Amino acid sequence: QVQLVESGGGLVQAGGSLTLSCAASGRPSSDYAMGWFRQAPGKEREFVVAISRFGATTKYADSVKGRFTISRDNAKNTVYLQMNSLKLEDTAVYYCAAATIFGKVVTQVINSWGKGTLVTVSS
Repeated sequence: QVQLVESGGGLVQAGGSLTLSCAASGRPSSDYAMGWFRQAPGKEREFVVAISRFGATTKYADSVKGRFTISRDNAKNTVYLQMNSLKLEDTAVYYCAAATIFGKVVTQVINSWGKGTLVTVSS
């Protein structure tokens, strides 16, 4: 089982940028499709973006399309989420997730979850 640790969260003004990282350990990250989810206060966790094992395929939620970019460096066992043009509604705890198949990331059939990193967007 892979272990995931997120980092890079923090406080940012609306319109600003932030990059999250997810470090995998225990197994090569290339064994897994990866994704990011988020949970805002009082809301259910929602899908943000997924990336296939070697980065050839990605899928974004409509709410972040054109503003967020996912990437991965399997040599470093790390997945990144570049977030630009941040909005107040992007405030949430962001979770990294791993699944054996790309489609399972999208449908939240997840093998491993990170503990999350908080992103707060202020006005």
